[in-house]
Amino acid sequence: MTDTADVLFVNGAVGGPADPQPPGTAVAVQGERILAVGPEDRVRELRGSRTEVVDLRGATLLPGFQDAHVHPIAAGVEYAVRCNLRDSTSVSGYEDSTVAGYQDLVRAYADRHPYRPWILGGGWSLDVFPGGVATAAMLDAVVPDRPVYLPARDGHSAWVNSRALELAGVTAATPDPYDGRIERDADGNPSGLLSDGAMELVRRLVPLITEDELDEGLRYAQDHLQSLGITAWQDAQVLIAPGADGQSTLEAYRRAVENGTLTTRVIGGLWWDRSRGIEQVADIVAARDAYWSPLFQPRVVKIMLDGMIEFMTASMLKPYCGHPTVRPDSFISPDLMREIGIALGREGFSLHIHAVGDLAVRDALDAIAATQSADGNRGYRHQVAHLDIVEPADIARFGEIGALANVQMVWACHEPQLDEQKAPLLGDERFAWSFPFGDLVNAGARLAAGSDWPVSSANPMDAIHVAVNRTHPGLGGPAFLPEQAISLAEAVTSYTSGSAWANHLDDTGKIRTGYLADLVTLDRDLTTVRHEELSAVQVTSTYVGGSRVYEAS
Repeated sequence: MTDTADVLFVNGAVGGPADPQPPGTAVAVQGERILAVGPEDRVRELRGSRTEVVDLRGATLLPGFQDAHVHPIAAGVEYAVRCNLRDSTSVSGYEDSTVAGYQDLVRAYADRHPYRPWILGGGWSLDVFPGGVATAAMLDAVVPDRPVYLPARDGHSAWVNSRALELAGVTAATPDPYDGRIERDADGNPSGLLSDGAMELVRRLVPLITEDELDEGLRYAQDHLQSLGITAWQDAQVLIAPGADGQSTLEAYRRAVENGTLTTRVIGGLWWDRSRGIEQVADIVAARDAYWSPLFQPRVVKIMLDGMIEFMTASMLKPYCGHPTVRPDSFISPDLMREIGIALGREGFSLHIHAVGDLAVRDALDAIAATQSADGNRGYRHQVAHLDIVEPADIARFGEIGALANVQMVWACHEPQLDEQKAPLLGDERFAWSFPFGDLVNAGARLAAGSDWPVSSANPMDAIHVAVNRTHPGLGGPAFLPEQAISLAEAVTSYTSGSAWANHLDDTGKIRTGYLADLVTLDRDLTTVRHEELSAVQVTSTYVGGSRVYEAS
């Protein structure tokens, strides 16, 4: 060996449980790629006078985590710029919140920003409110004079005050949109909670976010995600044109690439506007071609096929329990969904389809099968995200047609919103079909892991903890459908090579000679950690292309 390494990683557990290397393995990095992987005595021969030697002290070196479904700019803006209601919650977003706590945060934010015409922010949890109902009166008590618009942590509903409803002209006579609901009181008046498509009734009036705010949000998000060992992500909502409440997020990424502040690999999920038709394919193609760069690749199209179970906007094969007339269809008809998939597939795009209910999952699989058939299965990585409820007959189809299961593993545990809002609407039979990760793995499906941050914790170790234990890392309690647990190796794989596959980053996700040196170091040997303590594992450093982008203090 005659080359000289820039960095050597020695004295650690290389590869972890997903891809374990023999004891005594070391890794050499030169430039942005892995130069050598092998016995430490041989790899040390690559040390030069300027080589940095990282002593892992028995801890783990993994390929970098990759988040295959995340909303970083929205999260960063919420945390760094707007009224952040997550400040009253735990890291996982479920505990320690009260309605009074939310009101205090909104009042304090309004007092700090007396000249802002709207109070904007979000991050609240549905289970905090009695009966799952957030009312305009609760906000009127703290901000009566300015409109307030606060999306929930899941992004599928918004809490608004009376002034916002007044400005939007939303009254008892306003009909529900086809893809959403206006929650109402006993007299039929809007109560202050808007779900899915009904959010647009107020959101269209919200002032546009500024470029500076978007840029600040992206910087915040990148710092946070890198501190969790994330070296690549797939942004699941990249707006081509200015949205109702913001500028184009494509432009935010362009600015970050041009000024050198983007130091993470990003796959852009270009947003499919379901208010438009098939003609927008041309705009999507043009956006991909204009904004493509080595670090930012908009090669996926994100399509929302349904909403969420809690507000009965997820599309279901059978009616919701207790609501025999409520059985929503998918937001996009099956015929149009197949047409969209075929048109995008022919342009070289992979599909990233939001599907929560069992009908949406089936419609998504049908569209992917049609797309693969029409394209001759040209190697695209079409994926179905969330999979809250999967009818057992559809499990095997993931492996059969090569559809990726994009899973938010941190959701698969007992917590108030799952047990109190979702379970009664599903009934015992369908509730037992929730988050079937074990069945998917056993049927040959490939899993890719995403956090959906800011909906839930962005920490991969929180998600891995839940996938293995099926218990919440903070709440504990009984395991949720423990037969659907997956192994530690499978969970880590989902967050490394599984997500790398979803992200089309084929020279990442494993520690191999010639692969990109996207790496993360942990504070202990992951192969020996008790499964009950997985969420306590900490990231000590993160490398992207051989450059250290995060180091724990």
